[in-house]
Amino acid sequence: MKKKLCALALCALVLCGCGVGPTSTSAPSSAPESAQEVPEAPPEPTALERARERLAALTVEEKVGQMFFARRPERGSAEDAAAWHLGGYVLFGRDYEDSEGNYLTQEAFLQNIQADQTAAKADTGIPLLIGSDEEGGTVTRASRNPNLFETPFLSPQALLAAGGTETLAADAADKSQGLLELGINVNLAPVCDVSTNAQDFIYDRTCGLMASDTAQAVAVQVEAMRAAGIGSVLKHFPGYGSNTDTHTGAAVDQRPLEEFLQEDFLPFAAGMEAGGDTTAVLVSHNTMAAVDDQLPASLSPAVHALLREELGFDGVAITDDLAMEAVSDEHFSTPAAVLAVLAGNDLLISSDYAVQIPQVLAAVEDGTIPMERIDEAVTRVLVWKEALGLL
Repeated sequence: MKKKLCALALCALVLCGCGVGPTSTSAPSSAPESAQEVPEAPPEPTALERARERLAALTVEEKVGQMFFARRPERGSAEDAAAWHLGGYVLFGRDYEDSEGNYLTQEAFLQNIQADQTAAKADTGIPLLIGSDEEGGTVTRASRNPNLFETPFLSPQALLAAGGTETLAADAADKSQGLLELGINVNLAPVCDVSTNAQDFIYDRTCGLMASDTAQAVAVQVEAMRAAGIGSVLKHFPGYGSNTDTHTGAAVDQRPLEEFLQEDFLPFAAGMEAGGDTTAVLVSHNTMAAVDDQLPASLSPAVHALLREELGFDGVAITDDLAMEAVSDEHFSTPAAVLAVLAGNDLLISSDYAVQIPQVLAAVEDGTIPMERIDEAVTRVLVWKEALGLL
């Protein structure tokens, strides 16, 4: 934000008493002939300007590394954070356990995360995003470790049944504070998908409500997360609907665009407004036939254009995990990671970053990916990191 000091004019006028008669004279005034203006202080750089300044100091390899939200490796995570210049780590169940499968103590967990952050800061000076899927209910990571939390987080549906949106918001606030104390600065939640059919694959992870009510539930969660200072990730754009699991194969959504505009997009729009610059959007691997019947949403420029233009979103767009079967490289003539960057994603969730980062670098070198696309993506990532207090 720009901060300006108003220019102040200092004017001193000293009037002396007049003598009697024509020969009397006035004492000389101590005021300057003209008022002296205080120079206006230069405005502070905006977050965007600061991000561009940081961007200019990075090499191409460092820029591309910042675009990877990598699955944290079982070994050598600190070394890889520096060697690949990673943007962040996404934590899975194994990251809350030791090599023998025992739950880590809080002290041991914090030491692991701190070692990763220390390595990243020594490399580029830019801290890591540390993310965890803490939706509650069927998808939890940190809260399954009893050394970190008393009980696993409850699902949105359970919380709504217990006390409505007030309980949902209170839980989001408590959850966010607990995660931040562990060094986790991004929660890959809330689920914005609309589902009222218990037979849907995604149903148990949703609020189980109609679109307008889901939008309200999403907004209160994101507001609480923003107030706590943790990043939120709205998922799974453009809306999962009743599609099958993309972890195991392709899913094609045949619904008309009007249905997305009138229903599925409502929770995403509410989350964007509530979260502002602390919110990212995760794009699913579902194929949205009404917009692009050839590519999954995560790899589709047309779907990303819809996100940017129809919803006006200018924050960080994140792929769902590129290790999922729906976007396996065998389905495409171009590597999925390269297609993901070209589509407009700014962060790639990757379990295979040691292969995919070189693929993206090669595509930059041969001109397949314009350097402007890389700069655009990394700028957004840096702005998000600053909004989360990491920079």
